Amino acid sequence: MSDILIVTFEAGGNVPPALGIGRELHRRGHRVRVLGHAMQQSQIESAGLEFRAYRNSPPWRPHDQLSTWTVLTMGITMVTEPGVGQDLRDEVRADPADLVVVDCMLFNALDAAAREGLRHVALFHTFYAMFYGSFRRGPFGIVARTKGLGPRRVWHESDLELVCSDPEFDPAARDGAGRTNGHVVWTGAVHDVLEAAVGRTPPRVLASLSTAGFAGQRRTLQNILDAVEGTDVELVVTTGPSVDPAGFRVPANATVHRYVPHNELMPECSAVIGHGGHATTFRALAHGLPMLIMPMSPLTDQPGVGKAVAAAGAGKVLRRTASPGKIRDAIDELVHSERYRTAAAALGTRIRATDGAAAAADRLLALDDSP
Repeated sequence: MSDILIVTFEAGGNVPPALGIGRELHRRGHRVRVLGHAMQQSQIESAGLEFRAYRNSPPWRPHDQLSTWTVLTMGITMVTEPGVGQDLRDEVRADPADLVVVDCMLFNALDAAAREGLRHVALFHTFYAMFYGSFRRGPFGIVARTKGLGPRRVWHESDLELVCSDPEFDPAARDGAGRTNGHVVWTGAVHDVLEAAVGRTPPRVLASLSTAGFAGQRRTLQNILDAVEGTDVELVVTTGPSVDPAGFRVPANATVHRYVPHNELMPECSAVIGHGGHATTFRALAHGLPMLIMPMSPLTDQPGVGKAVAAAGAGKVLRRTASPGKIRDAIDELVHSERYRTAAAALGTRIRATDGAAAAADRLLALDDSP
């Protein structure tokens, strides 16, 4: 039995792949601990995994409605200040682990793992091209380098870079960027979808934006609600923890909820409106559902994910400030156009054929067994 420690933090779509892999490892009989924020305890323990809380993390309020500048500075502090790395060292010194799996954004924890001489893996929850490109070259990477935590160095010092995405979508996998003697490995998307959506009459559309507190989400959700008024679709909106579901103008053919498990809704959907987060996007695509993507932040993977989905013919992209009229036209095209449904269905078949969590677990256990 292997003893595996996962180091993560609450940043939305980075968590589901880590927990999906953790569940698979636990199912195979291995011990799995997760080091994260106190707000994650319930989610982690409900996945059947042991939880350890950060004690030295900087302040972290991912679900608050904050300015872009505040989100940026808070995020950079979170991944570059030494507290998280110290918590990792304290945990493994008190309770050693055979293998440590670290969120690729936690430069501080990756550096600590390398300095501690731990066998460790950098876990990428979305396109490697985004992390190795705009993320590494942007504010996060620039500040990290000034603190001696250059992303390229801390990633390459890991024993393996594990990318939980579909290699046919990720430009880095297609052009070979970042591959060095098998150090970068794509597992496929981590999901638990077994069957394609079957739809219903009237057609149901799910709208769900980011769980993080990006500015402008409430306005975008209201425009989506206004867009479907008087149409033949049933709209279900889930706001997540960062947006209060109260106070919206809700048409008769729509409902608004704080939370409903998407696996309960998507099997009967005809389309999904999202922000381009990797987890929600690939869950929808695994169901064979066409998507309207409205990125909430240019500093994330969202624009790149949206571009990839549109290029595959499985969806459309609109600005987050798009008018109700433009949103209505896009929904109508996605729901009623055969070409979008056909492209999304083909992608769904391919994505469902790969068990990303199992592939990731295989790689991790092979690494743990290696000399």
